[in-house]
Amino acid sequence: MAQASIGDSEFDRDTALSSRAPDEPGVYDAELSAGWTIIHAVNGGYLLALLGRALGDALPHPDPFTVSAHYLTPSVPGRAVVRTQAVRAGRTLSTGQASLFQYAEDGTEVERIRVLASYGDLDALSDDVRTSAKPPAMPPYEHCLGADAGPAVIPGSSAIAGRLDIRLDPATAGWAVGAPSGKGEMRGWFGLADGRDADPLSLLLTVDALPPTSFELGLKGWTPTVELTTHIRCRPVPGPLRVSIATRNLAGGFLEEDAEVWDSADRLVAQSRQLARAPRG
Repeated sequence: MAQASIGDSEFDRDTALSSRAPDEPGVYDAELSAGWTIIHAVNGGYLLALLGRALGDALPHPDPFTVSAHYLTPSVPGRAVVRTQAVRAGRTLSTGQASLFQYAEDGTEVERIRVLASYGDLDALSDDVRTSAKPPAMPPYEHCLGADAGPAVIPGSSAIAGRLDIRLDPATAGWAVGAPSGKGEMRGWFGLADGRDADPLSLLLTVDALPPTSFELGLKGWTPTVELTTHIRCRPVPGPLRVSIATRNLAGGFLEEDAEVWDSADRLVAQSRQLARAPRG
């Protein structure tokens, strides 16, 4: 099978939008694909990428720099509408907001997710890098564990797994054999199953695509995102990504997850923090 390319892949087709302009500028129709669901809900990173695409079209700058999302109600496969609004347009950054709505049985709109984001041009950034951050230490891709190495993350319910190529560091996959480490860490290699290379838009999916760190704390089940903020730091080069996620505090039924995404040139290309509800199991 030929490798999919940016702009011509399942991810691109499933985040496609239809603009209502000129009658309703900034408004887009979308169809949320069932292929990106966990249990019956659509994955939060996929939703973030779809709204990110809408804002990239509506704003004068092309690339997401920082995107903050609040997840209000669970999204389900099917028809949706995205409404965007430009807040400010500057020389190097533009800021906008977007909301995704679906429809109740009586036809009224229900808001699912609301985003505030700033966009710029990643290709115009300085090459100056001063950092103490280091790529995660983990085994090579071929020594990490794919989906066929253990039971389903949530048996019989995770359609998104077939669209991703994830290989977990064995040190963070003890939960899959009933021996979680208790450390609240998840590391792995990441790519899209059809071979599409990463770009700034797909990084919005990447930060929310690995199994939740709560699994390594001995808790299994759905871990719904309450709020997710993502920073895109530079445009990734082709090749597999490495993702490292950690939580330090599960309390009151909520946990935080801090994620880093590194490209094959050892560059930190994305960072995120989210607050999620902890599973009850």
